[in-house]
Amino acid sequence: MVRIVLSFINHRWLQVLIIGVILFVVTEQALKITGNPNFFPTVIMIGSFSAPLAFVTYMYERERRQDIEKHPVSPVASVAACFLIGGVIGVTVAGVIEYATLRGLSTVGLLGVGFIEEAAKLIFPIAIFLRGTYRSDIDGIVFGVASGMGFASLETMGYGLVSFIVSSGDFNVLDQVLLVRGLISPVGHAAWTGLICAVLWRERTRKGHAVLNLLVVGTFVFVVGLHALWNLSNGLAGHTTGSLIVAMIGNIAVAGTSSTLLMRRMWQSSRLSLEAAA
Repeated sequence: MVRIVLSFINHRWLQVLIIGVILFVVTEQALKITGNPNFFPTVIMIGSFSAPLAFVTYMYERERRQDIEKHPVSPVASVAACFLIGGVIGVTVAGVIEYATLRGLSTVGLLGVGFIEEAAKLIFPIAIFLRGTYRSDIDGIVFGVASGMGFASLETMGYGLVSFIVSSGDFNVLDQVLLVRGLISPVGHAAWTGLICAVLWRERTRKGHAVLNLLVVGTFVFVVGLHALWNLSNGLAGHTTGSLIVAMIGNIAVAGTSSTLLMRRMWQSSRLSLEAAA
């Protein structure tokens, strides 16, 4: 039993998650005890980044024995850059465009948000794609997930800050926002960007060169639709039991679809990579 526990704990992604949770609890308690506002940026940063970093680490660990470690360019540095730079570029571009063009949450507005954010998250992964250093489906999935998670982390920081201010400094509200968004980010932003990048990388392998065909465009449009449905479901959540149930059903449906498609793509990519190496 002890060996099983030690073997499980030996996974890097779990270590990242455990350390992140410990640091979050320690810094949050320090903030509560001292009332020193200087702790707040640290608390919200650790709370926003712990789960996404753990998931990106999991994806890297899962795929690292295959194509991604065969390249001369450091894969760790590339994935980290995709997480940080891709996330910053995505949030910045999406935020500016949404502020300048969207004013409501109509159906068109929701589709617009989905389109803008999904396109913004692809900017840095596409830069890596065009360099041609990393060429397999697995590479695309890892870089897509990294960029999506970087975007989700920074977005969570914003939501956490707003919720803390609106609730007049209620830590329970802040913890709830960080926990919920941390748990759902793998089946949201990470899955959507990962799916698009997997198809983009796969089509280049099939055609022998970078291509923007109907499958790539169709996947992007499909992901935008999932994103819009996710936002619509959350927008329907109100204070009544009925509205909460509808919102929950919508979120579960989108999350289930997104995660299933991502896992299916991961399995297919791993199988193809193993067949190519055989």
